[in-house]
Amino acid sequence: MHKQLKADVTLLLVVIIWGSTFVITKDAIQHIQTYNFLTLRFVLAALLLALFSFKKLPGLDRITVKNGVILGLMLFGGYAFQTVGLNYTTASNSAFITGFSAVIVPILSTFMLKKRPQLSAVLGVVLAVAGLGLLTLGDSFMLNIGDVYTLLCTLFYALQIIMLDRYTHMSDPMLLATVEITVVALLSTLFTLVFEQPVIPAAPSVWLAVLITSLLATTFAFIAQNIAQKYTTPTHTALIFLGEPVFAQAFAYVLLDELLTPRQLVGCALILAGMLATELKPALRLKKSGDTASGKKP
Repeated sequence: MHKQLKADVTLLLVVIIWGSTFVITKDAIQHIQTYNFLTLRFVLAALLLALFSFKKLPGLDRITVKNGVILGLMLFGGYAFQTVGLNYTTASNSAFITGFSAVIVPILSTFMLKKRPQLSAVLGVVLAVAGLGLLTLGDSFMLNIGDVYTLLCTLFYALQIIMLDRYTHMSDPMLLATVEITVVALLSTLFTLVFEQPVIPAAPSVWLAVLITSLLATTFAFIAQNIAQKYTTPTHTALIFLGEPVFAQAFAYVLLDELLTPRQLVGCALILAGMLATELKPALRLKKSGDTASGKKP
């Protein structure tokens, strides 16, 4: 098999895993509180990443720690709001709203860099906002509280993506991710101790969810993504990543019997169109320059 095809298949597998986590997490938090679940997930993920980066740990410097802490704060905010939101909204809504983070990245970047946004980014936002309205607003034009929490998570994810793009070139990616995930694990533990009653779950489905989200969706996904993106194009990567909410909806339909109304399906299509408009042009530009696409959250 050609190296690029192998890379694309690997990235597709990562996206399928990410898509499944919306359903898996929603089921798990029916049996265990939100931060307790996040603690189990990210403590295990941090230990696994530390194990894989063990030989590199002597090279851990102050810049990597500082940048990792900042990224960890952003990533924790994203996962906290997203997982809390899953208690009140559907897995499908959560996935497509989370995809909105890809749309607002270039807009936030232009404000932070004080540059005019590109037309493709503006078009992407318009399409995605229209899609969000169709997906989340009912006849009363009131947002579900779970959708509001998930919208807040997109802001943190977008900031994390922007900062990751800035920091990746300063540090070893493995060490940076290890610090970042460790920060998420520590904050999750702190929030569990302050706001919840720590428990060791008895339900096998919770432990299965912990293993899938920590081992596959975090550790494997990060390592596979970093390797695969060396052998494929940014355009392929951007297009493959568009599949995350689509796979999430497929899992939600099969496993949770979640059905979208025709209006919501149109909304999902508009969000995907917005993501495509936002991500494809920068990816094509990266392809011409020979760079790799910046990674998503671990």
